[in-house]
Amino acid sequence: MSWLNFFETKTELKHSFGRGINANLSKDEEELFNKSYEAFEKKDILNAYEYFFKSLENYSNNTSNHNITINREIDKLNFEIFQGTARINGYVTKEHLYADSILTKKSTKNVALKRYLLERNYQLTYASYFSDDEYIKLKLFHDNITMTPQKIFFPLREIALNADFDKEYTRYEFSDVTVEDIDHLKPIDKNELQIKYDHLHIWIDEMTDKISTYPSNDNSGMQSFTLLYLLFKIDYLIVPKYEIYQKISKKVQEYFNNESSTIEAKNEELKNYLLKLKDMSIEEFSTNFYDAKYTFNPSEKAPHEDIEIFITESLAKIRWYKNNRYNQVIPIIYKYIGLYLLYNYGLNPVTKRLLHTLVEIQNQNFFNALEYATLYDEDNSSFSKKAIIARIEEIIAPYQTRFKSLKPFGNELNFSSLNEFSNSFYLQLNNLNFEEI
Repeated sequence: MSWLNFFETKTELKHSFGRGINANLSKDEEELFNKSYEAFEKKDILNAYEYFFKSLENYSNNTSNHNITINREIDKLNFEIFQGTARINGYVTKEHLYADSILTKKSTKNVALKRYLLERNYQLTYASYFSDDEYIKLKLFHDNITMTPQKIFFPLREIALNADFDKEYTRYEFSDVTVEDIDHLKPIDKNELQIKYDHLHIWIDEMTDKISTYPSNDNSGMQSFTLLYLLFKIDYLIVPKYEIYQKISKKVQEYFNNESSTIEAKNEELKNYLLKLKDMSIEEFSTNFYDAKYTFNPSEKAPHEDIEIFITESLAKIRWYKNNRYNQVIPIIYKYIGLYLLYNYGLNPVTKRLLHTLVEIQNQNFFNALEYATLYDEDNSSFSKKAIIARIEEIIAPYQTRFKSLKPFGNELNFSSLNEFSNSFYLQLNNLNFEEI
């Protein structure tokens, strides 16, 4: 398992983007993890868990997000972990770990939900659903006989991610069921919601206009790139929850997994959904958002080689479209690549922050509306070259002690146009060297 740790950086994001953790781990994360490993080896169980939980604590603007809280007693360590809609309560003794998360009241009469949870018990590896006197809960029980930080990471990650997913899914799929224990969720600022709502409409109109310029024959591939790009963009930049998130996830899954349907039919399905989103009122739109704390990333870390392969194959597709003079779709594919990676891959912090920077440049008007500094002037097609080079340096520099061959590449970028910039950025991403010497 790769444990790339986060470091303090000057550029702090004021908003959440994408589905991963939008925060920094402690700069002592690796040291805390190693101390946890050593304590487990010595059978010093409570200290081992305390170090481990502290290694998962994350920070914004150098202030703890309290995504994990611990309370130490003489022979017991109580803890609380937050993951979106889920709050996981638990305790550790020398003998075992116990944790659970509330889903809904035991008294619910929804038979379909109970059937769904029974099926979930067959799908989960470590956790399982049960009911106590009052609630239906997802629980985890683990012996501490031969424990290590790696061994406990995955069970805790499973209960946290699945408790969060099932609470969101229950609210979407079983509307008559009241999801419990969500008082920790915070509302999104109204101004931010309005900006997101307005840009959603702008983007859907742009999508419709763009598709109308495509040739009438043989344009299904171009439409697919355009429609999927917009779904990935909505997911990463607007970050909807509940119904919108569930439907976007379902549409994307169906597009890539449904082999019995034609590309044209799939495109029509995506387009119709996006037009329905446009018809959504601001009141309904607003019910799909909340602010929450997160502890675990939803995707497993992907090897950098997988990222390289996808980028290389995608740039080859751009060359095909360019050679066949389908120039309308080329800017879309350049934007699609980064958002596809952010949607589908578990990225190390360097690659993730670099890709976010590219997405920020490619969508500068949206970031300007959220009051971020201008890296690219869309009206004049001009770059803030020094700021971009400094940002790349800032992202990469903290990791150069560990990865000796990892080099900033800002001066190697092509600033002649946004397309050339994006192309050179992806080529430089492919050249990143994460070899530990």
